Amino acid sequence: MSNKRRLLFPLLSLILLASTALSSCQSSHATADAGHELMMAPLADMPMEVQQAPVKVRESYQFAVANPEVLKQIPCYCGCGVMGHTSNYACYVADPGQDGKFTYDPHALGCSICVDITQDTMRLLKQGKTAPEIRAYVDQTYAKFGPSNMP
Repeated sequence: MSNKRRLLFPLLSLILLASTALSSCQSSHATADAGHELMMAPLADMPMEVQQAPVKVRESYQFAVANPEVLKQIPCYCGCGVMGHTSNYACYVADPGQDGKFTYDPHALGCSICVDITQDTMRLLKQGKTAPEIRAYVDQTYAKFGPSNMP
């Protein structure tokens, strides 16, 4: 495969993801587990690539869109810092937009470390853990995979 073709696919994926917009403020819903609720953005408002992804990936995108205040405090250890990602949230959302319309980042569609960190965050939130406690867990568990994308 030529270099141009390898670069073209991610670019086209990003354009397709960016064309779908979502306003999480008006369309989030909660799921309950063990007495704690998690806000989840509706799947129907997600890009088709997200809707067709495995369940854990879909849930992670839904959670990220509805919970930026949490995931912006959680690092990622997949090496995405070189892409400009500054938290686990950036693995899902490239630009939240001032008008409430999102530009999605397709990175997490193919990165199990990003998704695993988000799934752990969701599980720990359901258990009543705070963002600093979750970050400590993520740091301890995922540092072996590479550098953090957060200071």
